[in-house]
Amino acid sequence: MTVKRFIAGAVCPRCSEMDKIRAWRDDDAEKQYRECVGCGYTDEQSTVIQAQPTEIPTRVNQPHSSSPEAEEVVINFIPNPGSTKH
Repeated sequence: MTVKRFIAGAVCPRCSEMDKIRAWRDDDAEKQYRECVGCGYTDEQSTVIQAQPTEIPTRVNQPHSSSPEAEEVVINFIPNPGSTKH
């Protein structure tokens, strides 16, 4: 016997009624179902995890091939140059 549970706070995409959606899953078919008891809307989703597509290589997600070409410079930071208190 399949247990159908109401989803608290869920809003039906068709009739926009709140707390009318109930959901259940069928592990044999690897699907998850939901339906609205107010208007009869039904929906199903697969529970099988699909592989994510590989990310397109860009300059942002690739490591640097060489070090930056700027020279190192030491700077002095003076928090408040107008203040004479040290």
